[in-house]
Amino acid sequence: MKIKNLSFSSRTVADNPYKWAYELEDIGYSGWEIVQEGPQSLNEENLVLLQDIYETTDLKLTIHLPFSDMNLACLNDSIHREIIRQLFQDLQMASEYVDLAVIHPGHYSPYGAQVPSLAWKRNIESLQIISDAGEELGIRIAVENMPDVMQIMGRRPQEMIEILDSVNRDNIYMTFDVGHANTNGNIDEFISMCSNRIRHVHIHDNMGKRDEHLPAGKGNIDWKNLVKKLPGHKCMFVTEMGDLEDGIESVSYLKNL
Repeated sequence: MKIKNLSFSSRTVADNPYKWAYELEDIGYSGWEIVQEGPQSLNEENLVLLQDIYETTDLKLTIHLPFSDMNLACLNDSIHREIIRQLFQDLQMASEYVDLAVIHPGHYSPYGAQVPSLAWKRNIESLQIISDAGEELGIRIAVENMPDVMQIMGRRPQEMIEILDSVNRDNIYMTFDVGHANTNGNIDEFISMCSNRIRHVHIHDNMGKRDEHLPAGKGNIDWKNLVKKLPGHKCMFVTEMGDLEDGIESVSYLKNL
């Protein structure tokens, strides 16, 4: 595997993320995906810290836009406006440092499940707004496929294709989350149907039943076979781990494939 394209991400690491980022290159990573939640969230204070990381390391930076309480298919107009405002603000803050932002598609709320066509339309409209904002800021938008959880959009390859085609923007692509696809049993299907759309890959393992975010090699995913099929020359491979120790384990495993 091309280890030079390997990046680290964790939304569960809560202790001084702007400090442990300096350890990533020594571990074997060449990138960091900032999760815009909790202590990692970009704000005036953290932007100063990020500037130093940007200037003193060779890390390739990307951002994972927030997803807690952020439903792109929200049908409550006032709440939806606030979601879009926050996402636009996040893109603006990150624009000097990143050229790719990962985003989750929407999900069907209790009301949205009663009017699924309206929820789907709102999801597409939201992604169009975010893509247009990204275009102005020089940021590509990469929509992530989702795990096997009811009501979430983007669990199947055809659905992801429909999302990207409906958004119909030049700067929108797909983040292929291997662990998520494994919970749906459709890794091979995603690769065969969506490989030309994938510009970003999330790596973590599981046993195929739930989204466990295990280190690579600790679940039932056939990584050796998988990495041969992925469009590696186009992608950053991002390990989504619980902590740095899991990241170290994943780097070691992937180096030895």
